[in-house]
Amino acid sequence: MQALLDVLKHAQAPAGQALRVFHGRGGRFEGCEHLSLDWYAPVWVLTSFKPLHDEALSVVGQALQQRHDQLNPGHDLHWIYQERGPGRHDTRLMAGQVPEEHIVAEGPARYRVHVLRGQNHGLFLDMAAGRQWLREQAQGQKVLNLFAYTCAFSVAALQGGATEVVNLDMAAGALAIGQHNHRINGLSGARFLAHDLFKTWGKVSRMGPYGLIVVDPPSFQKGSFVADKDYARVIRRLPELLAAQGRVMLCLNAPEMGEDFLRQHVQDVAPELEFVKRLANPPVFEDVDPQKALKVLIFQAP
Repeated sequence: MQALLDVLKHAQAPAGQALRVFHGRGGRFEGCEHLSLDWYAPVWVLTSFKPLHDEALSVVGQALQQRHDQLNPGHDLHWIYQERGPGRHDTRLMAGQVPEEHIVAEGPARYRVHVLRGQNHGLFLDMAAGRQWLREQAQGQKVLNLFAYTCAFSVAALQGGATEVVNLDMAAGALAIGQHNHRINGLSGARFLAHDLFKTWGKVSRMGPYGLIVVDPPSFQKGSFVADKDYARVIRRLPELLAAQGRVMLCLNAPEMGEDFLRQHVQDVAPELEFVKRLANPPVFEDVDPQKALKVLIFQAP
């Protein structure tokens, strides 16, 4: 706990922004491996993967109040606590309130988030470098965004000059938030398909080819996608979807699976795709074991 309190003493909370402040999950802070702290302006979000007693929460609350008063004098503190466990989560509003229309920024993009419901808040902060890479590469490209969730990649691609983005996800509710994200950024040129990818290959193929493809699936979502058995099924299809010299971003956030998991699958079922590089995660997400951290790999078609 002390490491979290020490980092908080110097934490920044830029107005309107969303960012990770403390990443205990990376194993760099002994005794804090279960903790993370995020800033979804104007709300602090403390997450713990094991129960925290009221005394510990009180200590964190006092530290947040002290730092918040330094950064935002005269403004109320807003913070929530989420406790996660296998197959469950419990979220509590600890102080203040959460905006009904909660919009945060990341660089030039704005996104709607929902920190009081669900384990996922509408924007995966660890993927910031992936969104920036896509924004820099998207000029003049047609983009396919698989497992699109709330379509943050689509926003980044269109801001980077993509001609069109096809977003596909089974969750119609997540895509609805994605459509909202495009509206608040004043963007057009996106399509939204609420379909099961494995039943929609034909339609996806007919809408191609694509100069850029993003594959960012859940590592384990029962009834939808399980990485160790389903990822190869996706990779196998990529060569027929990519334009000449098209590039694909393969993402994997499963500590038990390293970079070699993706590279071996590509070698086995799509060997024509050439490995280009692995994107570095934002510095705050540094991990003592890079193979356990988020993996974002770029491959290119002939």
